[in-house]
Amino acid sequence: MAYLLPAQYESYGLPAGTTPDWIAAATALINSFCRRPDLNVIQYQERLRLVSGSQTVLLSYLPLAPLGAVASPIVSIQGRYGRPRRGEMVAVPLVEAALAFSLPGEWATIDPTTVDYATDTGELTLPSNVLGLPYNEVKVTYTAGLSVIGNDVLSACAQIVRNAQAQPALNASLTKMDTMQMKYFSSSLLDETVQAWLRPYVANRLG
Repeated sequence: MAYLLPAQYESYGLPAGTTPDWIAAATALINSFCRRPDLNVIQYQERLRLVSGSQTVLLSYLPLAPLGAVASPIVSIQGRYGRPRRGEMVAVPLVEAALAFSLPGEWATIDPTTVDYATDTGELTLPSNVLGLPYNEVKVTYTAGLSVIGNDVLSACAQIVRNAQAQPALNASLTKMDTMQMKYFSSSLLDETVQAWLRPYVANRLG
């Protein structure tokens, strides 16, 4: 969905007659820069490895936000006691028994209400489990994004369109803007100001 609506064009410095293809192409560039399919609240799923001895993980997409009437952004979470890597064996009660009876590798459902999370950093803190074994891998389904697209994103969208229209190669008489053409010029279209506006929404660990 395009971030700027026709009624907002003039408020953000664009001519009222701006065609929707410019906005759609700018929206696609924003999503590509942020390495995510959309900045609105949508559902993601990640499989994450925990650092040895830690009970926290960092999710990639921020900010965490509930979808619709759901109270929590954590939809579901599973953890497992995967077989420890070399040098990661933790000295806790029952760990040798768990390894002997093949508990490692089995996914266990974790109650999402027992998981602490920070909406702005995406940090999850997992609860202790009955065996005292630390999880070393989790699968998390969660929702993240902006419930309201803010002025920073709207301004970035408008600025990309202005930058594109100032490019002679893009400012030709075209009935429809081509997204790939915009992508080709993305280094000049997403200037430092645009990147600063969008930086808080770039996925954490995807490059």
